[in-house]
Amino acid sequence: MAQTTISELQAQRPVIRHPDGFLYGYTAITQIGEAHDTGINFGILKLRPTEEMTMLSEMESAYLLISGKCVFNFDDTEYEAQRSSCFDEDPYVLHCPAGKSARIIAITDCEFAVSRVVNSNQFDTRVYDPGNMLEKEFRGKGLLNNTSVRIVRTVFDIRNSPDSRLVLGEVVTPPGGWSSYPPHFHEQPEIYHYRFTEPQGYGHAECGDEIFKVREFDTYKILNRNEHAQTAAPGYGMYYIWVIRHLDGNPYSAPVFNEEHSWTKSVEANERVWKGKF
Repeated sequence: MAQTTISELQAQRPVIRHPDGFLYGYTAITQIGEAHDTGINFGILKLRPTEEMTMLSEMESAYLLISGKCVFNFDDTEYEAQRSSCFDEDPYVLHCPAGKSARIIAITDCEFAVSRVVNSNQFDTRVYDPGNMLEKEFRGKGLLNNTSVRIVRTVFDIRNSPDSRLVLGEVVTPPGGWSSYPPHFHEQPEIYHYRFTEPQGYGHAECGDEIFKVREFDTYKILNRNEHAQTAAPGYGMYYIWVIRHLDGNPYSAPVFNEEHSWTKSVEANERVWKGKF
Protein backbone atom coordinates (compact mmCIF):
# COMPACT_ATOMS: atom_id res chain seq x y z
CA MET A 1 0.00 0.00 0.00
CA ALA A 2 1.39 3.41 -1.00
CA GLN A 3 2.20 5.71 1.91
CA THR A 4 0.89 9.27 2.06
CA THR A 5 3.66 11.84 2.39
CA ILE A 6 3.58 14.71 4.88
CA SER A 7 3.20 17.23 2.04
CA GLU A 8 0.23 15.26 0.66
CA LEU A 9 -1.40 15.20 4.10
CA GLN A 10 -0.89 18.95 4.46
CA ALA A 11 -2.50 19.56 1.07
CA GLN A 12 -5.67 17.86 2.32
CA ARG A 13 -6.11 20.39 5.14
CA PRO A 14 -7.41 23.96 4.95
CA VAL A 15 -4.32 25.31 6.75
CA ILE A 16 -0.84 24.39 5.48
CA ARG A 17 1.91 25.07 8.00
CA HIS A 18 5.58 25.98 7.57
CA PRO A 19 6.58 26.82 11.17
CA ASP A 20 10.27 27.11 10.33
CA GLY A 21 9.76 29.45 7.39
CA PHE A 22 11.19 28.86 3.92
CA LEU A 23 14.55 27.93 2.46
CA TYR A 24 16.21 29.84 -0.37
CA GLY A 25 14.76 28.98 -3.74
CA TYR A 26 11.13 28.20 -4.42
CA THR A 27 8.86 26.37 -1.97
CA ALA A 28 5.57 25.16 -3.41
CA ILE A 29 2.68 25.48 -0.94
CA THR A 30 -0.41 24.77 -3.06
CA GLN A 31 -0.46 23.02 -6.42
CA ILE A 32 -3.11 22.67 -9.10
CA GLY A 33 -4.61 19.18 -9.06
CA GLU A 34 -4.01 18.46 -5.36
CA ALA A 35 -6.71 17.54 -2.84
CA HIS A 36 -8.89 20.55 -2.00
CA ASP A 37 -7.69 22.19 -5.21
CA THR A 38 -7.86 25.98 -5.43
CA GLY A 39 -6.66 25.98 -9.03
CA ILE A 40 -3.79 28.21 -7.89
CA ASN A 41 -0.09 27.35 -7.73
CA PHE A 42 1.08 29.34 -4.71
CA GLY A 43 4.51 29.37 -3.11
CA ILE A 44 7.33 31.41 -1.64
CA LEU A 45 10.48 32.38 -3.52
CA LYS A 46 13.58 33.48 -1.58
CA LEU A 47 16.67 34.88 -3.29
CA ARG A 48 20.11 35.71 -1.91
CA PRO A 49 21.83 39.04 -2.62
CA THR A 50 23.05 39.26 -6.27
CA GLU A 51 21.10 36.12 -7.19
CA GLU A 52 19.28 36.34 -10.52
CA MET A 53 16.38 34.27 -11.75
CA THR A 54 14.58 34.16 -15.07
CA MET A 55 10.81 33.80 -14.76
CA LEU A 56 9.13 31.99 -17.62
CA SER A 57 5.95 30.04 -17.02
CA GLU A 58 3.17 28.52 -19.10
CA MET A 59 0.78 30.13 -16.61
CA GLU A 60 -0.14 33.69 -15.68
CA SER A 61 2.18 34.65 -12.81
CA ALA A 62 2.33 37.32 -10.12
CA TYR A 63 5.41 37.91 -7.96
CA LEU A 64 4.59 39.96 -4.84
CA LEU A 65 7.62 41.37 -3.03
CA ILE A 66 7.19 40.71 0.70
CA SER A 67 10.57 42.13 1.66
CA GLY A 68 13.90 43.09 0.14
CA LYS A 69 15.34 45.16 -2.69
CA CYS A 70 15.40 43.88 -6.27
CA VAL A 71 15.26 44.79 -9.93
CA PHE A 72 12.53 43.56 -12.25
CA ASN A 73 13.66 43.24 -15.90
CA PHE A 74 11.05 42.71 -18.61
CA ASP A 75 10.66 43.86 -22.21
CA ASP A 76 12.83 47.00 -22.35
CA THR A 77 12.05 47.96 -18.75
CA GLU A 78 14.27 47.87 -15.68
CA TYR A 79 12.36 48.58 -12.47
CA GLU A 80 13.90 48.78 -8.99
CA ALA A 81 11.63 47.83 -6.07
CA GLN A 82 12.35 48.01 -2.35
CA ARG A 83 10.24 47.02 0.64
CA SER A 84 11.36 46.84 4.25
CA SER A 85 8.07 46.08 5.98
CA CYS A 86 4.93 44.44 4.58
CA PHE A 87 3.05 45.88 7.57
CA ASP A 88 4.02 49.51 7.01
CA GLU A 89 4.72 49.74 3.27
CA ASP A 90 2.61 49.09 0.19
CA PRO A 91 3.43 46.22 -2.17
CA TYR A 92 5.34 45.82 -5.42
CA VAL A 93 4.12 43.11 -7.78
CA LEU A 94 5.52 41.87 -11.10
CA HIS A 95 2.61 40.53 -13.18
CA CYS A 96 3.32 38.42 -16.29
CA PRO A 97 1.12 36.65 -18.83
CA ALA A 98 1.73 33.03 -19.79
CA GLY A 99 4.80 32.45 -21.95
CA LYS A 100 6.34 35.87 -21.29
CA SER A 101 9.84 35.99 -19.85
CA ALA A 102 10.96 38.35 -17.09
CA ARG A 103 13.99 38.48 -14.81
CA ILE A 104 14.37 39.21 -11.10
CA ILE A 105 17.74 40.37 -9.76
CA ALA A 106 18.05 40.41 -5.97
CA ILE A 107 20.08 43.28 -4.53
CA THR A 108 19.48 42.18 -0.92
CA ASP A 109 17.83 39.11 0.56
CA CYS A 110 14.40 39.00 -1.08
CA GLU A 111 11.20 37.11 -0.45
CA PHE A 112 8.29 36.88 -2.89
CA ALA A 113 4.84 35.32 -2.82
CA VAL A 114 4.30 33.64 -6.20
CA SER A 115 0.78 33.03 -7.56
CA ARG A 116 0.11 31.22 -10.84
CA VAL A 117 -3.08 30.21 -12.67
CA VAL A 118 -3.94 28.75 -16.05
CA ASN A 119 -4.80 31.63 -18.38
CA SER A 120 -4.30 31.90 -22.14
CA ASN A 121 -5.24 35.60 -22.23
CA GLN A 122 -2.37 37.86 -23.21
CA PHE A 123 -1.68 41.21 -21.57
CA ASP A 124 1.29 43.50 -21.06
CA THR A 125 3.76 42.60 -18.35
CA ARG A 126 3.72 45.33 -15.72
CA VAL A 127 4.78 46.25 -12.21
CA TYR A 128 2.16 47.36 -9.71
CA ASP A 129 3.52 49.66 -7.05
CA PRO A 130 2.24 52.09 -4.39
CA GLY A 131 1.50 54.62 -7.12
CA ASN A 132 -0.64 52.50 -9.43
CA MET A 133 -2.12 49.66 -7.37
CA LEU A 134 -5.90 49.69 -7.45
CA GLU A 135 -6.75 50.94 -3.97
CA LYS A 136 -5.81 51.16 -0.31
CA GLU A 137 -8.63 51.38 2.22
CA PHE A 138 -8.96 51.67 5.98
CA ARG A 139 -11.93 49.37 5.89
CA GLY A 140 -14.23 49.28 8.92
CA LYS A 141 -13.00 52.63 10.25
CA GLY A 142 -15.57 54.30 12.47
CA LEU A 143 -17.66 51.16 12.86
CA LEU A 144 -18.14 48.88 15.88
CA ASN A 145 -15.80 50.89 18.10
CA ASN A 146 -13.11 50.34 15.44
CA THR A 147 -12.83 46.68 16.40
CA SER A 148 -12.73 45.62 12.74
CA VAL A 149 -10.73 48.45 11.20
CA ARG A 150 -7.92 47.16 8.96
CA ILE A 151 -5.81 48.19 5.98
CA VAL A 152 -6.96 46.53 2.75
CA ARG A 153 -4.62 46.87 -0.23
CA THR A 154 -6.06 45.67 -3.52
CA VAL A 155 -3.25 45.40 -6.07
CA PHE A 156 -5.35 44.35 -9.05
CA ASP A 157 -8.69 42.79 -9.87
CA ILE A 158 -11.02 42.70 -12.87
CA ARG A 159 -11.36 46.49 -12.82
CA ASN A 160 -7.72 47.30 -13.65
CA SER A 161 -6.62 43.92 -15.04
CA PRO A 162 -9.58 42.54 -17.02
CA ASP A 163 -7.57 39.86 -18.85
CA SER A 164 -6.17 38.37 -15.66
CA ARG A 165 -7.58 35.29 -13.95
CA LEU A 166 -6.25 36.46 -10.58
CA VAL A 167 -7.22 38.95 -7.90
CA LEU A 168 -4.37 39.93 -5.60
CA GLY A 169 -4.18 41.99 -2.43
CA GLU A 170 -3.07 42.27 1.19
CA VAL A 171 -4.69 42.94 4.57
CA VAL A 172 -3.03 44.33 7.71
CA THR A 173 -4.99 43.70 10.90
CA PRO A 174 -4.06 45.54 14.14
CA PRO A 175 -3.46 43.55 17.33
CA GLY A 176 -6.69 42.23 18.79
CA GLY A 177 -8.70 43.33 15.75
CA TRP A 178 -10.86 41.56 13.20
CA SER A 179 -10.63 41.55 9.42
CA SER A 180 -12.50 39.95 6.52
CA TYR A 181 -15.48 40.96 8.65
CA PRO A 182 -18.48 40.56 8.64
CA PRO A 183 -18.10 36.88 7.71
CA HIS A 184 -18.50 36.52 3.97
CA PHE A 185 -18.16 34.00 1.16
CA HIS A 186 -17.79 33.84 -2.60
CA GLU A 187 -17.90 31.16 -5.27
CA GLN A 188 -14.28 31.67 -6.28
CA PRO A 189 -11.47 29.85 -4.41
CA GLU A 190 -9.07 31.92 -2.34
CA ILE A 191 -5.74 31.61 -0.54
CA TYR A 192 -4.52 33.53 2.53
CA HIS A 193 -0.83 33.57 3.52
CA TYR A 194 0.03 34.93 6.99
CA ARG A 195 2.78 36.88 8.71
CA PHE A 196 2.84 38.45 12.20
CA THR A 197 4.70 41.30 13.87
CA GLU A 198 6.35 38.81 16.25
CA PRO A 199 7.49 35.29 15.36
CA GLN A 200 5.27 33.81 18.09
CA GLY A 201 2.26 35.84 16.94
CA TYR A 202 -1.00 34.15 16.06
CA GLY A 203 -4.64 34.64 15.23
CA HIS A 204 -7.76 32.66 14.42
CA ALA A 205 -9.40 32.01 11.06
CA GLU A 206 -12.99 30.98 10.49
CA CYS A 207 -13.83 28.31 7.91
CA GLY A 208 -17.60 28.07 8.06
CA ASP A 209 -18.27 26.87 11.61
CA GLU A 210 -14.72 25.62 12.11
CA ILE A 211 -11.95 27.71 13.69
CA PHE A 212 -8.24 27.33 12.95
CA LYS A 213 -5.32 28.84 14.81
CA VAL A 214 -3.05 30.55 12.29
CA ARG A 215 0.59 31.39 12.83
CA GLU A 216 3.62 32.84 11.07
CA PHE A 217 4.12 31.37 7.56
CA ASP A 218 0.76 29.53 7.51
CA THR A 219 -1.34 29.34 4.34
CA TYR A 220 -5.13 28.88 4.38
CA LYS A 221 -7.15 27.48 1.45
CA ILE A 222 -10.75 28.75 1.25
CA LEU A 223 -13.11 26.62 -0.82
CA ASN A 224 -16.74 25.54 -1.17
CA ARG A 225 -18.30 28.92 -0.38
CA ASN A 226 -17.07 28.69 3.20
CA GLU A 227 -17.65 31.87 5.17
CA HIS A 228 -14.42 33.34 6.46
CA ALA A 229 -13.33 36.05 8.87
CA GLN A 230 -10.09 36.53 10.82
CA THR A 231 -8.96 37.89 14.16
CA ALA A 232 -5.48 38.69 15.47
CA ALA A 233 -4.48 37.91 19.04
CA PRO A 234 -3.89 40.99 21.25
CA GLY A 235 -0.29 42.18 21.00
CA TYR A 236 0.24 40.77 17.50
CA GLY A 237 -0.32 42.57 14.23
CA MET A 238 -1.44 40.22 11.47
CA TYR A 239 -0.65 40.52 7.75
CA TYR A 240 -1.97 38.25 5.05
CA ILE A 241 -1.77 38.07 1.29
CA TRP A 242 -5.04 37.15 -0.40
CA VAL A 243 -5.27 35.55 -3.83
CA ILE A 244 -8.55 34.78 -5.60
CA ARG A 245 -8.99 32.85 -8.84
CA HIS A 246 -11.71 33.90 -11.27
CA LEU A 247 -13.94 31.01 -12.38
CA ASP A 248 -14.88 30.45 -16.02
CA GLY A 249 -17.89 32.64 -16.72
CA ASN A 250 -17.99 33.71 -13.08
CA PRO A 251 -15.27 36.25 -12.23
CA TYR A 252 -14.91 37.57 -8.71
CA SER A 253 -16.39 41.01 -8.12
CA ALA A 254 -17.62 41.25 -4.52
CA PRO A 255 -18.21 38.96 -1.53
CA VAL A 256 -21.59 37.90 -0.17
CA PHE A 257 -21.91 38.86 3.49
CA ASN A 258 -23.53 36.71 6.14
CA GLU A 259 -27.02 38.16 6.38
CA GLU A 260 -27.21 37.63 10.13
CA HIS A 261 -24.19 39.89 10.73
CA SER A 262 -24.49 42.31 7.80
CA TRP A 263 -26.06 44.98 10.05
CA THR A 264 -22.54 45.62 11.40
CA LYS A 265 -21.52 47.30 8.12
CA SER A 266 -23.56 50.46 8.73
CA VAL A 267 -22.75 53.52 10.84
CA GLU A 268 -26.03 52.97 12.66
CA ALA A 269 -24.52 49.78 14.05
CA ASN A 270 -22.51 51.88 16.49
CA GLU A 271 -25.74 52.63 18.37
CA ARG A 272 -26.28 48.92 18.95
CA VAL A 273 -22.77 48.21 20.21
CA TRP A 274 -22.60 47.48 23.92
CA LYS A 275 -20.65 50.22 25.65
CA GLY A 276 -19.85 48.51 28.92
CA LYS A 277 -17.44 49.98 31.45
CA PHE A 278 -14.10 48.29 31.89
